[in-house]
Amino acid sequence: MFKFIAKRLLQSVLVLFVIITVTFFMVRFAPGDPFSAERNMQEHIRERLMAHYGLDQPLHIQYFRYLGNLAQGDLGPSFVQTTRSVNQIIAATFPVSLELGAWALLIALGLGIPAGIIASVYRNTALDYVPMSAAMIGICLPTFVLGPSLALIFGVWLDWFNVSGWFEARDRVLPALTIGMVYAAVIARITRGGMLEVLSQDYIRTAQSKGVPFRRILFVHTLKGGLLPVVSYMGPALAGIISGSFVVETIFQIPGLGTEFVRSAFNRDYTLVLGTVIVYATLITTANLLVDVVQVILNPRLKFED
Repeated sequence: MFKFIAKRLLQSVLVLFVIITVTFFMVRFAPGDPFSAERNMQEHIRERLMAHYGLDQPLHIQYFRYLGNLAQGDLGPSFVQTTRSVNQIIAATFPVSLELGAWALLIALGLGIPAGIIASVYRNTALDYVPMSAAMIGICLPTFVLGPSLALIFGVWLDWFNVSGWFEARDRVLPALTIGMVYAAVIARITRGGMLEVLSQDYIRTAQSKGVPFRRILFVHTLKGGLLPVVSYMGPALAGIISGSFVVETIFQIPGLGTEFVRSAFNRDYTLVLGTVIVYATLITTANLLVDVVQVILNPRLKFED
């Protein structure tokens, strides 16, 4: 297990290094600079700002200087929000995005797994067709369609929840539902497929023939194997929940890291773009590592297949 985890950690570090390098040069090669939006800025002032932030240096020097600062935990200053550093901006906005992602994940698992289990147990009945049909609709609806629809129905027409901001408890409901329902639909179908595969195994039929109560068969013998595909999907799901917050935070005006990422991309705030990419990439690689470890715990044979 230690060798398996060490190998995955090394792969994660290499992936992060490649992402940082590619992102650094991509934002630098994009047209314009952080100060090009200031149309009335005099040229000599712009040159002094470029020199102050080291943007007049050769690109390779800027790159290695950034890596050196990054090794010390310094993500640099924001070129647009001059009163705050990238570290301060991330520290203020990341908890909001983390909370949104946590609520969305709870909704996805809380709706998807029970729906998939019920559909597998009552196969080819109304309790199978109804949730799976709803899941198919949820898969087909992107967040930029589902979000405004939920805001219109439950925020404007019914006035049950707020459609923007992050102040009250009810501010969390619509954005979390927007992200969570999409992934709940996928998880429901994956759970159904995994459970049906396990329920068709010979040892399940043997247990049934011996008179083992169905509840025990379901929760003791079937659930562990039936949920393995869901565990495998959690890596991509967590990545999707994290990246999906960009759109949802913009729709519902949530002051999270996704909103800052979108704003920094439009403003060409190099360091803030890099900082947010590093945070999201670290979260995604960590989530994938944890999913791999959980899979090995549930199925120890996997660590020998690498």
